[in-house]
Amino acid sequence: MATDTLKTGSQAPAFTLPATDGKMYSLESFAQKKAVVVIFSCNHCPYVQAYEDRIIEIQKDYSKDLQVIAISSNEDENYPEDSFEKMKERALMKGFNFPYLHDASQSVAKAYGATHTPEIFLFDSERKMVFHGKIDDNWQEPQNVKSKYLRNAIDELLSGKQISVPETFTIGCTIKWKK
Repeated sequence: MATDTLKTGSQAPAFTLPATDGKMYSLESFAQKKAVVVIFSCNHCPYVQAYEDRIIEIQKDYSKDLQVIAISSNEDENYPEDSFEKMKERALMKGFNFPYLHDASQSVAKAYGATHTPEIFLFDSERKMVFHGKIDDNWQEPQNVKSKYLRNAIDELLSGKQISVPETFTIGCTIKWKK
């Protein structure tokens, strides 16, 4: 359903979406940040649930220079647990320290070419994509992670280095598209 996924060096597609905190957010909302991570997410996916605490930690650890933005694009007719109301409940229950946005039209997921949850896009200060893929190499056992793809890319970006692994395959649930 998605169009072609963004390539390294691509400009981040613009968006303005409602968040679970009652505000509207766009990329410009975080213009002062050196980096932005856009994560296509949802409530029901076990992969997303397994990564939520790690995503919260990433936002906490890099809050000075980086902003995480989670976006749920799933249709909620067949997946009512991904409704905007349920998103608000989940964000509150988990204590999300980043905006959780609702892409009801699915246009943002299509613009990014996102296909999975969680699917990660890291953008530099000019909002050019420098990393796309997954957070790390072990979604089920955080204590056994060997390759922290996203953290490594963030560290390299913030220290002005070339991103050593700019892309990994994505894992997770597929985005649930409207018929």
